[in-house]
Amino acid sequence: MDTAKIKKIIPRFSNAKILVIGDLILDEFVWGEVSRISPEAPVPVVWVKSESFMPGGAANVANNIASLGAKVYIAGVAGSDERAGILKEGLEEKGINIDGVITDDSRPTTLKTRVVANHQQVVRIDREKIEGISGAILDKIISYIKGVIDEMDAIVIEDYGKGVISARLLKEILTIAKKKKKIITVDPKEEHFSYYKGVTAITPNHHEAAKAVGMKVKDSESVLKIGKELLKKLNCEGVLVTLGENGMRLFQKKGAVTHIPTVAQEVFDVSGAGDTVISVFTLALAMGVNMKDAAYISNIAAGIVVGKVGIAVITQEELLEKISIKVKRQK
Repeated sequence: MDTAKIKKIIPRFSNAKILVIGDLILDEFVWGEVSRISPEAPVPVVWVKSESFMPGGAANVANNIASLGAKVYIAGVAGSDERAGILKEGLEEKGINIDGVITDDSRPTTLKTRVVANHQQVVRIDREKIEGISGAILDKIISYIKGVIDEMDAIVIEDYGKGVISARLLKEILTIAKKKKKIITVDPKEEHFSYYKGVTAITPNHHEAAKAVGMKVKDSESVLKIGKELLKKLNCEGVLVTLGENGMRLFQKKGAVTHIPTVAQEVFDVSGAGDTVISVFTLALAMGVNMKDAAYISNIAAGIVVGKVGIAVITQEELLEKISIKVKRQK
């Protein structure tokens, strides 16, 4: 990795325009402490100290990209409920353009409530509707995308399987994006891999990648076979497989396979780490960084975010500082 070059490119993230398309989620956090077990059932009693909301799903990817200085546009659906207001207000406060957020009166805004006590997640409660969106709502999303795509440097497809991402939507987006030579990256849902043929790059974890090709992850050799098979199956430029504590492995169309060891020193919370990976990876590609270096940078970013509690984001300053520390250790 040419660190001198990377250090010059990261500040240029502020010039990028990225369109994020996908499932919008509102993350609610209930923060507290546990001091005893309930006499009613063998479960901890959480003494609640505070509550907070954060954008999740595709909204968290948009938040990550915005935190790194880029201009972000987001397309998806939200309900007409109070949750939608909280989510939209939070996105606007972060400077994210929400003109592509379409109101769907027939579904609630997806809400995930996490109860965190003593720095550990105790339970998660999901409230959502995962059926596919209607044709009329899909038409509005596609119309919005067509209206802004010329301005974009890259497109992120964030598929959480909550109804926004469909075969038709991907077909429409890929047709337009390819004509306009736009970068398209995907954070996939394992049931939808057939939708993603021909994208620029995809960032599955090793479990998702394995299921996509009908194999099992047994060892390093099996990961190698899985990645190569997925690359061939999707006919994309790159497959970046995240391996948790074992880092990442990048498979490129031209035949190169690169293993990238993790840089995380302390892991408090892996929630949202995948969102950070695709955010930084896409931004780097949009700024002209080669795929291998883009993967290295996203790995460093993931190492920062898992050291934070809750759904977290990083800044240019944190990323530059971490790269500088990594370089010093290597000397």
